[in-house]
Order: sequence, then structure tokens, then C-alpha cells
Amino acid sequence: MIMSNLPILVRNPALGSQAAPWNTVRVLCFVLVVVVGGDAPKCEAAEPRAASASLARGMNEVLHPNAIPPYFAVRYEASEQEGELAMPVIYTVWIPPGVRSLRGVIVHQHGCGAGTSGESAAYDLHWQALARKWDCALLGPSYRKETENMLCPLWMDPRRGSERAFLRALNELGEMAGHPELSRVPWALWGHSGGGIWASTMHLLHPDRVVAVWMRSGSSMTNWGEEVGPKPPIKTGTWDVPLALNVGQKETALADSSGKKWRRIFEAYRQQDALIAWVVDPLTGHECGNSRYVAIPFLDACLEQRLPVPGDSSQRLRPIAPGRAWSSGTSGDTAAPLAVSSKLGSFASWLPDAKSGLAWMHFVRTGLLQDSTPPPAPNAVRLGADGVLHWQADADLESGLAGFIIERDGKEIARLPEQPSRSSGTPIWQGLTSGDTPVRREPGFRYRDPAGEFPAHRYGIRAVNAAGLASEVVPGR
Repeated sequence: MIMSNLPILVRNPALGSQAAPWNTVRVLCFVLVVVVGGDAPKCEAAEPRAASASLARGMNEVLHPNAIPPYFAVRYEASEQEGELAMPVIYTVWIPPGVRSLRGVIVHQHGCGAGTSGESAAYDLHWQALARKWDCALLGPSYRKETENMLCPLWMDPRRGSERAFLRALNELGEMAGHPELSRVPWALWGHSGGGIWASTMHLLHPDRVVAVWMRSGSSMTNWGEEVGPKPPIKTGTWDVPLALNVGQKETALADSSGKKWRRIFEAYRQQDALIAWVVDPLTGHECGNSRYVAIPFLDACLEQRLPVPGDSSQRLRPIAPGRAWSSGTSGDTAAPLAVSSKLGSFASWLPDAKSGLAWMHFVRTGLLQDSTPPPAPNAVRLGADGVLHWQADADLESGLAGFIIERDGKEIARLPEQPSRSSGTPIWQGLTSGDTPVRREPGFRYRDPAGEFPAHRYGIRAVNAAGLASEVVPGR
């Protein structure tokens, strides 16, 4: 039995010489005895550094086999202490390889529905492309419903323990990854359903830490005293944080009161002169669909304009750049540049720049993505002695990664995947759940020519984005 409220850490073996908190080492020792059997290893307090290095390597394989660098994970068990999280949670973070110093963290917070989980969020190649661009970490919390009484209200109001666990995870994951600045950098928050409630509440609690918030089908703005606790005091700078409320057309069309609440939430923000976009997805209900193709441009623009200047130890967020914003006007699906001297209308949408404005217009009209540029070409392409073609690939920032074209002697012989993974929205390489998380964590970039006789042929590969555009061909070596 693992002691309640003590973390299970997955550490980078290369950093194993760093000491773990001593109570963590004791828990790791005990778990190894349960899993492996035999006498308990001696975890003497005089040698915590050596113990933490070897034990963390063992726990990496036992508990989180996929959390190897550049991925790091920590699990906290449910606590019975007042003010602490009353259900288990796993935090998984991806750190861009080669990054010298992190500038921020993008948090992808899952919702409350059946089957929702954030464990694969940090493995999402498309969200990684956004994080890599701005030297940000990508964090996926996953709250674990392990008993029937472990329900969403236990975590979606941060004040019930998830805020404290989140801050603790940033500190411990930063130490594990060799990036202690992870505990200090700003946050770009994305949340779906209950995750939107969590993200919108964190915005009110910590406006000085939040770059922007994307709320997909969830916000605490009109739920005070119902799904969440009382409204926190409004702090200086709260309404300077860019926001977006993204809902499905089928949600807004519901005949009962829940159909009307979304517009009321948006209007409540606009009454505070909040910088907020109203983003209706014409193809969906509560599921996320293709919303990442408008969320990522929105957050991209906000990260560009608001992240602290590199090297600024104060971590002070910058204000939105004047003269770059667009507005939709008071209604409709057309956006245009917003003059610096102009004031947003009562029901107008605000967008941070031209690129996000154009993406917004296309999305609210069609619910689809728009991209006219090819994706990055695959890299590290090699043909193994066993005839297997291996490669690496990065997702296209605009439209992700949908698949690959395999060529032999200059002619196409295969398209991967042969059968697209299950997707909510446009099919992509990893597949996509209704909560905007990958169906598959690991990309699996490999191919064997069924015709054989590989030494006699020349092979090449192209990447294909979700818009159907292909990269240049890269030969296997």
C-alpha cells in the first residue's frame, strides 16, 4: 500500500545524482518490494542521493514505462487532509529537447466525461509544435476516478486541492527535468468542459501568471456556488488576460437553459471589458472536433505578444501589443483589424492578431482547418540493415501531422496510416479523442517494404499534414 499524499516520481536517470525528497525515496523503496519481491532495500537516510538514482530508474519502468526523457511524470495519491486533493492525479510533462531555459508551460486540461484522460496530452505532436516554437513545456494533468465517489468537483475547483497539487508538480517536475524554472514561468491554459472550469478559475486566482485561456465548453464565470465554490476576489490585471470561449453549435441550440448559458457566460465576460473571443464550432456539440486549428493560432499569438522577454528574471507578462488585434464586430462571422482607439462592442469578439482572426473566420464558418503551406519534412531518415525504414517527424504548426507517403525508386508505394486512427474531427496520425488528446501516445515512425529486396531500391518519405499537403521527399540513408 502506497502512503497517501506522497508523490511517486519518475526521474531522468541522467539527473539521478540529484537528491529526491527523503519521504519520496522511502515510498519508492516500499513499492519496489511489493512489485519485485524479496527483502526491503536499505534506504538509509545518510545516502538519499544514491538511493534516489537507482530507485527512480526502477520506478520509471514499473509505473510509467512511457515517461522517459523528454517526458517526465509524477503521481500523487488521494489525500484525506483538508484542502488537499481527494483523488489521485498524474502529471506528465514534455520538455522540448535542447531547450536551454523554459519560457512558459502550456497546460492541456481534460474534462469530466466518461473516458476522458489527460495522460496522453503531453505526447501530442501538434501541441508540442506550439510548445517548441516558444520554448515552453507541455503539461497534461490526468485526474484518476478510481472509486465512484471521486467526481469532477473534487478537482475542477482548484481551491479543493488541485491548485496546490499543480503547483507542487511544476516544482518537482522542473527539478526532475533539470529545469527548475518550470515552477516560475507563466502558463497558457487550455481546458475542456470541467477543465475549462478549472482553467477559468485559475485565471481569476493567478492573473499575473496566465498568458491566455482557451475554454472549450466550460467556464466557472456563472457557476459560482453551484459547480464550484464562491467567486474569488478580482485582482488587478485580471481582464487584461486574453480569453476565448469555444462551444459547439449543438450545445447552443439546446432547448433547455443549458443552451442559453454559453451566451450568458460570454456576455458576463464582456461586461468586464474582457479581451475574449466567442468561437462557435458549427459541426459539434460538447466534443472538441477540429477546435485545435483555431485554438493553437490564438494561443500562438498570445504567447508571442505576452511571454516575458528572454532573460527577464521577474517573469512579468507583457501587455497585448497595441494595433495588432482584430474584432468580429457585434455579430456574424467576419473579423477585421481593430483600430487602437476603438472600443469593443458589447457582444464583439476580440482576437489577438490577423492570423488568429483569419483562422477564427474560417473556423466559425466551416468548422474545418485551413492551411496552404506544406508541413516540415521528416528527419533522421535511415534504412536499417533489416530493411525497416525509420524516421522522425515534427507536426505542422498550422495543421498537424496526418501521415506519410513512402516512395520506392521515385514512385509512391504506400500511404501511412493505411487505416486512419480514430479521430474526433479531421483524421491525424495519432488519432484524436473527443477531448482533444491523442489516441496513440507513441508515433511509431517505421515501415517495411513487403516486396523485400530492399538493398536494390532507393526509398524516400514525405510528411502529410491534415490539410492533405505533402512535404519534400527525404531519402533513406
